[in-house]
Amino acid sequence: MRSEEYTNFIFDNCDTVELAKTFGTPLYVMSEDRIKSKCRDIRENFLNKYPNTRAAYASKAFTTMAMCKIIEREGLGLDVVSGGELYTAIRADFPMERIIFHGNNKSYEEIALGVTHDIGRFVVDNIYELELLEEIAAEQNKKVKILFRITPGVEGSAHKYINTGQEDSKFGIPLDEKIIEYVVKKAMDSSNIILKGFHFHIGSQLFDSNLNILAINVTVNLMKSLKEKFGFITEELNIGGGFGIRYTDEDDETKPISFHTDPVMQAVKDECAGAGLDMPIIIIEPGRWIVGEAGITLYTLGAIKEIPNVRTYISVDGGLPDNPRPALYEAKYEAIVANKANEKPEKVVTIAGKCCESGDILIWDLKVPQIESGDILAVFNTGAYNYSMSSNYNRLPRPAVVLINEGNAELIVERENYDHLLEREIVPSRLGKAQSISCDVALTRLE
Repeated sequence: MRSEEYTNFIFDNCDTVELAKTFGTPLYVMSEDRIKSKCRDIRENFLNKYPNTRAAYASKAFTTMAMCKIIEREGLGLDVVSGGELYTAIRADFPMERIIFHGNNKSYEEIALGVTHDIGRFVVDNIYELELLEEIAAEQNKKVKILFRITPGVEGSAHKYINTGQEDSKFGIPLDEKIIEYVVKKAMDSSNIILKGFHFHIGSQLFDSNLNILAINVTVNLMKSLKEKFGFITEELNIGGGFGIRYTDEDDETKPISFHTDPVMQAVKDECAGAGLDMPIIIIEPGRWIVGEAGITLYTLGAIKEIPNVRTYISVDGGLPDNPRPALYEAKYEAIVANKANEKPEKVVTIAGKCCESGDILIWDLKVPQIESGDILAVFNTGAYNYSMSSNYNRLPRPAVVLINEGNAELIVERENYDHLLEREIVPSRLGKAQSISCDVALTRLE
């Protein structure tokens, strides 16, 4: 990422300092080349390598209409978890048959939107949703293809907030015999539901396949039992995603897709053969693994606060609202002073956000060269769950997003301004008339 020819940090042939000058900061920067490289790995080493496989991008990691178009062109499907993500795909003219709709509490309106647009699969999380989906499908006189999300009782090793496969997870149908057999039989008996199989997801930031293999063992036993009792043949098995990436030197290296999928495919083959079952279609849903390392965030350094013999705080013009992960999960990141990329680090500082929260710390103990206010900081690997989890906390406008490709940068999400913060607000007439002011005037800097 460093270059001896440039003082500035170059990210995929783009000068990050120039990006900051052109588009302002904070700024999300996404690399189309890196996204396509990961998609190519999936095609070559999973989809083309194994017959009867599919891959869907988990769009909750990063969703824009431009991202939907990239995924469409790369030949992957799309995993959505809300009406908003589905609507984004609809507006982007994404092929509806390649959409998989997840979520543990889909509303009537969200389900109806999916049924109306003939999406490929609903992943049904609970009995309530099954009944609601059956009702809506009947109203529209349609047959809807579904998978049941199951809870295999396998617990991940990541932060407890990103583990999802444990027995007490809020996601999925527990493998209690009475419950799972009831919903399977109900789906089989429905004239508007076509049950294709099952889905599980163990959690995020997985660096080996052991947990997925354990879940496969549990699921194949379920498949065998349902075939023997009801004659149900599982046609599809969706194992989710959660493949880990490297955020700091303390993490494992990001592994190629085959590292995760080869053991899984062998396990499914072996387990199905042992159970006397035909191998189902296998579906994966990577999100972070595709976009996490494809993104960086640029900030401008502001206040420098030295506390003698304690620490030095460097404040940036963003923080918790554009990256809540450090506060939520104690997530760690690495960064570089972009306009001094080749200067030797000589001091340790803490990167603080500008929010009125003591927990708004982006990076503890970062090594940097001599710095000053106005320098540009580039935080690495922020492509996943930064823009998608951003907020307007402290009434901060959300940053812009630019997509870089072959050295060119294009705006794909405009920067919010103060007017955007207020555009849906209404002042009751009894409280008096609100002041009318131009946003340009509001943002004018006093010299």
